[in-house]
Amino acid sequence: MTTTETGTARPAGRPRSEKAEKAIIEATLELVGEGVSVSELSIEAIAARAGVGKTTIYRRWSNKEDLVAHALAKLKAPLPPLAGVSVREDLITLLDVMRTEAGHVRTRCVMNIALSESDRYPQLFEKFRMLAIEPRRQAMVEVLERGRANGELRPDLDVALAMAILNGTMLWHTKWGGEGLLTADLAERIVDQVLQGLAA
Repeated sequence: MTTTETGTARPAGRPRSEKAEKAIIEATLELVGEGVSVSELSIEAIAARAGVGKTTIYRRWSNKEDLVAHALAKLKAPLPPLAGVSVREDLITLLDVMRTEAGHVRTRCVMNIALSESDRYPQLFEKFRMLAIEPRRQAMVEVLERGRANGELRPDLDVALAMAILNGTMLWHTKWGGEGLLTADLAERIVDQVLQGLAA
């Protein structure tokens, strides 16, 4: 324990630990963003860029794949709170996160480079999926199932297919539609168009 100027005790090393972790994450993202593939990326290079020792990294992550997955997940914005008032509003909120993220050039670049080797590093992709994708998938499933249960949506709704239609449409716009199509009302237009075919 150390003591502050006011005499308050605090755990020794915690600020330094948080600072080191942030530096490691940022170094990893910088290197990948500069075009270093996952196979070329090394713990030594990350440690050098972050200004820490390799042991500092290995105390937090067991291998390079875990570190990269964690760093990629940090690029994803936290899930916003859902109002829970209507299926429509909650779906718009969830889809708009995807639209907003697509506007970040660095995020797109890093994701494209890192995930281009997902076949070679399936554990990395699976870790990233669990950290970043699964919570979003589960949130949308819960919204759709709630709508099916309370009568907002058809009782025979195929939740998995509905989710694929919603996410797939936004994904097409973010990947191939061009920035000109990523208008502020895109999520709302997608949801309203899809709900015409899903509503009770």
